[in-house]
Amino acid sequence: MAGERLEERLKLMIVERLMLKFKPEEIADEDDLIKKWGLESVQLMEIVIGLEEVFGIQLGDDEFSVKKFRTVKNIAEVVRGKKPDA
Repeated sequence: MAGERLEERLKLMIVERLMLKFKPEEIADEDDLIKKWGLESVQLMEIVIGLEEVFGIQLGDDEFSVKKFRTVKNIAEVVRGKKPDA
């Protein structure tokens, strides 16, 4: 994973963690994960858990919103806000 863009690392983590049937490279940074890829809110929470495990960041309940986790671009902004060197 070293040297890869954060967004690419996030896509790989999302696809693997949620056992999705498509490839990480098929997801555009600004794709709506709910509308275009059919993710549900429980899967968004699984992404949060993945961020905590993979990137070592902690998110409080008040920091989660569907809007913040709707696109890979938004998720990357959350990660960078918590861990600027990600």
